[in-house]
Amino acid sequence: MKLTTGLNVQLIITMALVLFAARIFSMLGTAGFYMVMHEWAPEYTSSSGDGPTWVEWTWLVSFTFILMGLSAFVAFKFAQRILLPVNAVADNLRKIAQGDLSARVELNKSPVGETATLVSDFNIMAQRLDTMARERAFWNAAIAHELRTPVTILRGRIQGLAEGVFEPSEKLFQNLLTQIENLSYLIEDLRVVGLVENGQLRLNKEPVLLSAEVESVVHAFRNILAKAGLEVSVNLDPGAVQCDVVRIRQALMALLDNALKYANPGSLHVTLQIDSDTCHLSVEDSGPGLPEEFVSSVFNAFEQTHRHPTSDEKGSGLGLAVVKAIAVAHGGQALCASSALGGTAFRLNWPA
Repeated sequence: MKLTTGLNVQLIITMALVLFAARIFSMLGTAGFYMVMHEWAPEYTSSSGDGPTWVEWTWLVSFTFILMGLSAFVAFKFAQRILLPVNAVADNLRKIAQGDLSARVELNKSPVGETATLVSDFNIMAQRLDTMARERAFWNAAIAHELRTPVTILRGRIQGLAEGVFEPSEKLFQNLLTQIENLSYLIEDLRVVGLVENGQLRLNKEPVLLSAEVESVVHAFRNILAKAGLEVSVNLDPGAVQCDVVRIRQALMALLDNALKYANPGSLHVTLQIDSDTCHLSVEDSGPGLPEEFVSSVFNAFEQTHRHPTSDEKGSGLGLAVVKAIAVAHGGQALCASSALGGTAFRLNWPA
């Protein structure tokens, strides 16, 4: 509606200007014609009460056609500046409707007014659709890849049990249970990331003594971290924080699990800092750190870096994406930077 109104206003103003210019040009041309005729050929001009002479008729007809031609030329040029972009957008919309998401409007001449906005908005829309389609294809492939391994293992073990290849044992059933738990974690991580991207993740925010919650999570991980050679230290500010404690615990567990997989043996520092209006939760390790080119994308889902897990357990590629999703859902952000310990620092900030 806004675009149509703008184009109508442009057309009205332009036509008015063309008519005004034609009128001025007609008046000045006529005045100039009679000044020249009275000066150089007065006998070819009509006297008072007489009709126009053949010279005057010739001038009037010729000048009228000249004005019509000029007005038509100006109107045509202006219409081109409006209609060409609109037609180009319509053509490329048909291409997108047919599945060609690479369609873009490219013009030799710059459009004017609202048509320039139309072309710009169309190209932005087409780019976003193309990006979304590529991301959807990437996610489908990545999810299929991540699900394939545990499903294949489960199928092989269960088929072996059914055919008598494997003897039922506590160790075998424990292995099957582990694979099922991994599938459950993967599905939950996918659900959280998907809900946040769609703006549908519901938080149960309430005042909570977060330092006690952080201490309990660290305590649960302390033994397994110690076995991996990670010595944990904590520095926790007391005080109530407004948050969904279940989700914050989930984010902290993902960060500790990430350290368990990728950090070198050494120090691991967990910090909770509560300012007047912001809560900061961080996990810092002592190495090996991340190259600068990976820092900006480390929270992307299924992001691959040069690092390999230091433990035998392979990650799903969603842990840090879940951390970012939870931070964003709290109105905050997740950050990655170099740690003073020599490794990497992962930080969550959100309004307290």
